[in-house]
Amino acid sequence: MKAEPAWTTTTLQVRYAETDQMGVVYYANYMVWFEIGRTDFCRKHGFAYREMENQDGLYIMVAEARCRYKSPARYDDEILVRTCLKETRRRVLIFGYEIYRQATDELLAEGETVHVITDREGHPRSLPEKYRELFVAGPQDTAHVST
Repeated sequence: MKAEPAWTTTTLQVRYAETDQMGVVYYANYMVWFEIGRTDFCRKHGFAYREMENQDGLYIMVAEARCRYKSPARYDDEILVRTCLKETRRRVLIFGYEIYRQATDELLAEGETVHVITDREGHPRSLPEKYRELFVAGPQDTAHVST
């Protein structure tokens, strides 16, 4: 039986620049929020993504992304970005996301990104064991808030 993934939560305030004239968030911003959640997920698991780049010369390249929009986020909404690592393979990471309006706990969007671990030249590499262990250990700081 597969264990339930550990979710991390990042809080964001919808900025005016992220919306259209009707105050509705432009669809591509959800992908930006996924990235914010993913970066925060790594921090909460004990490392900064930049460390992986600088110390190990490894990158987490997006190979696939999807988002299902359920309800629009609007200007000045406080939203929660929930992020989990759904699957870890030797060279592939699959992250899952859920975005909620905090005031109503309404699910606004859900999605997934598939990433390939590569070197600086874009050649596939294996995820080092130290990162796999940090992911398995679970979040270390669940109170962190990003803006």
